[in-house]
Amino acid sequence: MQNPASTHTTRTQQIRDDLDQSRRRGALQQIQIPPCPELLAQLQQAMSGDEPDLNLVARIASSDVAMAATLLRIANGPLFKPVGLPCTTVGQAMTRIGLRESIAVMTGFLARHAIPVNAPQLARFWERSTKRAIAMATIAQQLPGLSPDLAHSFGLFLHVGMPVLLQSVRGYASTMVEAAARIDRPYIATENANHKTDHAVVGALVVRVWNLPPVLMAAIRLHHDFAALGNADIDPEVHTLVAAGLIAEHLMRRHEGLPEDADWAGHHQDAMDWLHIGWDDLAHWEEAVIAQFDAA
Repeated sequence: MQNPASTHTTRTQQIRDDLDQSRRRGALQQIQIPPCPELLAQLQQAMSGDEPDLNLVARIASSDVAMAATLLRIANGPLFKPVGLPCTTVGQAMTRIGLRESIAVMTGFLARHAIPVNAPQLARFWERSTKRAIAMATIAQQLPGLSPDLAHSFGLFLHVGMPVLLQSVRGYASTMVEAAARIDRPYIATENANHKTDHAVVGALVVRVWNLPPVLMAAIRLHHDFAALGNADIDPEVHTLVAAGLIAEHLMRRHEGLPEDADWAGHHQDAMDWLHIGWDDLAHWEEAVIAQFDAA
């Protein structure tokens, strides 16, 4: 009998191999992935050991003036309701915010500047990505075993394939308009029909090239493949990210006064069943998420 852990590794490995092959000889050849920011690579290294290298994290935070200013602004802002003197150094800011939250802020800052988005089709892209990341991290706090850091990264990078496609592929802007308007097939079906790839594949490729966790790569690759939810050949953590991601997106849309999307209408029960939650739990999660939105 095959070891389940081995099966999960094989499926994630298959996704990685498919990405590599398509990048060499397939539809991904034309995709230009921005290089991973050097500071983000250093940040990953600082956090990769059993114990984080706090001195290195502090040096990274201080090495970019704008990033340091972002940390100070958040630490002195209403989210943390500071009492007493304002923070004046990056070290003070990180102490007030907390290590995990500081890493999340720095990761978002570096990603935003590595992949700038100026297209009207993606108005507020990084603002909404940050909002989704906040929702994911808040949901993760309700789910034993799901890392809030990983959940935050999933929310942040979930749709990163879209701006990369927009910068790399002629006609993708028109595809976005068409895909959003069509009700006869999923968004990614229109992407694949027009370009032989989609934002889930390209987003997974960004994560692969940037050397982010393999489980993050797999979850982003599968985040529209709800038919696979619960399949035994996929790491349970991937399923949990995908299911939580559907809920985070739904709560964002409710907060913004938008109607339910097709993914939620068709698959919310599968996601809730996987996470073992009911409607009362969902209402509790929504309260927690909205509180974080309002504070941010």
